[in-house]
Amino acid sequence: MWEKLVECVPNVSEGRDKAAIEAMAQAIRNVSEVRLLDVQSDPDHNRSVFTFVGTPEGVATAVLELFAAALPRIDLRVHRGEHPRMGAVDVVPFVPVRGVKMQDCVALAHKVGKEIWKKFRVPVYLYAESATRPERQDLSEIRKGEFEGFFEKIKDPNWHPDFGDPVVHPTAGVTAVGAREFLIAFNVNLGTSDLRVAKEIAKAVRFSSGGLRYVKALGMELRERGIVQVSMNLTNFRKTPLPRVLELVRREAQRFGVPVVGTEIVGLIPEEALVQVAEYYLQLEKFSLGQVLERRIEEALRGE
Repeated sequence: MWEKLVECVPNVSEGRDKAAIEAMAQAIRNVSEVRLLDVQSDPDHNRSVFTFVGTPEGVATAVLELFAAALPRIDLRVHRGEHPRMGAVDVVPFVPVRGVKMQDCVALAHKVGKEIWKKFRVPVYLYAESATRPERQDLSEIRKGEFEGFFEKIKDPNWHPDFGDPVVHPTAGVTAVGAREFLIAFNVNLGTSDLRVAKEIAKAVRFSSGGLRYVKALGMELRERGIVQVSMNLTNFRKTPLPRVLELVRREAQRFGVPVVGTEIVGLIPEEALVQVAEYYLQLEKFSLGQVLERRIEEALRGE
């Protein structure tokens, strides 16, 4: 359909107001050169993740339409949730899918970042492959202090935004915009209400404190369910696959006498990552993606 295809996965600080979430989703759907693939909302995190694909131009337009829908409906002065946040539209990553390279997504991040400031007066920080400074490659470093702490943080010359004045938007905070590879948001739920356990396991798993490369992790509380969660981002599933992450969490949980009661994927996941899981747990030998039935059907139909 489109020769050039970009994925965008904005994270928005609203996971409870269904009408607001639908309004934001519809704003994306209204852009002709974009297809909204998935919306996932979590009331405990008070956060929604939108996944859409489209042409570079269409994706850029959809992000701006999302901001126009989100900003009147989200006020961070009253927002509360388990997930760290610094903006109403907290983070906007661009991912190359087809016919575009990473540098194209970097250029797109720059273009969209400038427009966000120009149209909405929300300061923008470039992160990941788009980062202008080494310390800004890691989103968690930018987000430290969250919305409440940014009013002082932004005054530090080292933390002036890449686009915009060093003044936090009073209700929408600041936003991170960047380019990156595919990321898997993977959560493991634990059969305990002890948040300390989740935080200790997250510390053991995440790379920044000595755990697995390409894994970011936080311990969070799911109050509605009376349990806790290790919430993770896997930034390179090929080098650190899902089964390796899950087994380390499981082993660490055993140290505390706590069971893993479930896992979840937030947003979408590449097929290849699920094949890795099948290969590991089924102990498959010499397995390839070419053995997936639906893939063979698609290939056969394309050849007609």
